[in-house]
Amino acid sequence: MTKGLVIFDCDGVLVDSEPLSARIMRGMAAEEGIDFSPEQALEFIRGRKVAAWVDQLETMLGRPLPADFVPAFRKGCSELFSTDLLPVPRVQEVLEGLALPFCTASSAPREKILHTLGLTGLLPHFEGRVYSAYEVGSWKPDPGLFLHAAADRGVPAGRCAVVEDSLVGVQAGIAAGMSVFAYAPPHSGTSALLAAEGATAFGCMAELPGLLDEWSAGLLNDRTAP
Repeated sequence: MTKGLVIFDCDGVLVDSEPLSARIMRGMAAEEGIDFSPEQALEFIRGRKVAAWVDQLETMLGRPLPADFVPAFRKGCSELFSTDLLPVPRVQEVLEGLALPFCTASSAPREKILHTLGLTGLLPHFEGRVYSAYEVGSWKPDPGLFLHAAADRGVPAGRCAVVEDSLVGVQAGIAAGMSVFAYAPPHSGTSALLAAEGATAFGCMAELPGLLDEWSAGLLNDRTAP
């Protein structure tokens, strides 16, 4: 019987990068004439492909953004990450104690994934097990990235658990036919939203090992699973 696989999103699940990225986006958007609150900025970019929210900004403005907007955004994020980026609280302990095979599958470019995992000391856990939507050509909420990761690891989708924090990520995992666990810390206000999409929401990474233990025990008892 095939052992299960845990597929972690990166931003917001492994590394606490999204508030920092939102801070950069918010400042740049304000320079162009669009004001976001910190909460609105975070919700605007969470889990989304950069090109998607850039297109939305241009629609809101009714004009194109400067040609260097995206490179400037990525540069600003990289610089802020170098000084302020931290791993998501307790995730290091989760990874160190996890007996199941695991990988990461992110909508970010590979170089950003490697950079942020490296800055936070998490990269050794994911050497050779990093999947980027930019290489697969499939972005959440499309399930293609998760299905590609599962196939590459040789695990059927029905025996995979996805750990996500965004609406599009949860939707991608559900569409892939995988079990989805949604990290929704109390300050995020996303627990009900993500649970309504079919995910099991939890508020602290310390809860995840128990949830995964219960999930994997269910796999062992399911004789009909691939």
